[in-house]
Amino acid sequence: MFKNRDNIGWLVFLGMAFLLLEILFFNRGLIFSLFIAGVMIYLARKYSGKKRGRILFISGILFLVISLLNMITFKFILFVILLHFFYQYISSKKHPKTISPHLTEPEEYNQEEILIRTKPLFENIFLGQQKTPIHVYEWNDINIQAGIGDTVIDLSLTMLPKGETVIFIRNLIGNIQILVPYETEVSVHHSSIVGSASVFGVREPRFFNQVFQMKTPGYNMAEQKVKILTSLIVGNLEVNRT
Repeated sequence: MFKNRDNIGWLVFLGMAFLLLEILFFNRGLIFSLFIAGVMIYLARKYSGKKRGRILFISGILFLVISLLNMITFKFILFVILLHFFYQYISSKKHPKTISPHLTEPEEYNQEEILIRTKPLFENIFLGQQKTPIHVYEWNDINIQAGIGDTVIDLSLTMLPKGETVIFIRNLIGNIQILVPYETEVSVHHSSIVGSASVFGVREPRFFNQVFQMKTPGYNMAEQKVKILTSLIVGNLEVNRT
């Protein structure tokens, strides 16, 4: 049903048109409802760790969900998605795929493989702030996803290994600050819906659904380097030397 980008583009266009019509003619209080939900979630960050913050966060999420469920645009998108899956189901019945397995003899191993489990620096959290320790610590590559909160990583208090060090962070709402030692080569790949980015003084002050890429001149040839991959819905990225 959606076999090329033109169809997807038309779907996005129709969704935006429905949303505009809904705001202008059918549901003028939608913007106010979404604004109230956003304010509640923002204040929940301010009072994170307290009972008041948890109440505001839960109330904001419930208010946001109720507002979305009452939207005509949401019902339209849900209907189109269900129609798409129904179309795929009918097509698969008419043209079933045949898969022929290719079997190979498994290799025999004389000894069991030894695995070493390490403790990650950060955990996946939905609400709260995470920082690297304020003392010397052992480095492990970072690959996390978070909800609402800030992340601060200081690489000056650890010994980076030879080769490529990877920092991979996916966050909904919050700021990411990464401090990198001098003489360390860096590659940054950042995507955000709304926010800003600053890498060693080079600023992109206004992000709106953009991708930001930058690397130091000697990155490709360096023996020791840091690769930073970040993704934010709303928030700012800051990468500085320390």
